[in-house]
Amino acid sequence: MKPALSFRQPHSPSSWEKLPNGKLIVEAIDTVLAPWWPKFFGYHLLKIGALSHNIDTTASAIQHQVTISDHKQHADIYAETDDLPILEHSVDVCLLSHVLEFTLDPHHVIREANRVLIPNGYLVITGYNAFSLAGLNSFVPYRRQQPPWNERFFSPMRVKDWLHLMGYEILSDERCLHSMLASNISHNFVARHWCQFTQRFLPGLGSIYVIVAKKRVLPLTPIKPRWKLKPKLAPINVSSMHSKTKPIEK
Repeated sequence: MKPALSFRQPHSPSSWEKLPNGKLIVEAIDTVLAPWWPKFFGYHLLKIGALSHNIDTTASAIQHQVTISDHKQHADIYAETDDLPILEHSVDVCLLSHVLEFTLDPHHVIREANRVLIPNGYLVITGYNAFSLAGLNSFVPYRRQQPPWNERFFSPMRVKDWLHLMGYEILSDERCLHSMLASNISHNFVARHWCQFTQRFLPGLGSIYVIVAKKRVLPLTPIKPRWKLKPKLAPINVSSMHSKTKPIEK
């Protein structure tokens, strides 16, 4: 398995319009996440990355929603996604929408989100599925040099392994858009029917994954020292010095 660390600076898009079928992707993500936003409660919702900014979270009960991005036009806080200027354990929900593909160290990005997330908080991650029709674009000669197909895609299974190592419980793992996403599929009759066919019979090959996880922190129970009981005093029969001894017969 290749390391997740990238050896070149990825190009992070500033909006969904910069990605092929970006508008279709964000609509599919909004549809999958729509039932989840009313279930999240708390005080602060943090959107990490410029693409997370455009995810529809109006149905969330959390009023204070902030976007951190390295693109000023789509950021409430202008900062790097792998160095969040947020206090530890202060955010109730973190959203990472298509961030891992466009960063040098995706492990560190997830660790930063985990650092600012409160215990029992929620982490939402979306991205391109490496084992999908969209992932095949990285093997097509005339596409592999074009964004986003020239970036690193990760399988949902690998992302969930990272989350399991940090103690997360996976609540949902859904796939959508069973297409290569390289051409316009919204007006393509054949492409739409192909998407419906693969979604029905090959659901795991969806080009976009949406993962919802909950941060579980087990409470530390102090181990009390075992009390050592004092040994009971047991009397020992000892022959008395004044006991009569039998005379020795000659």
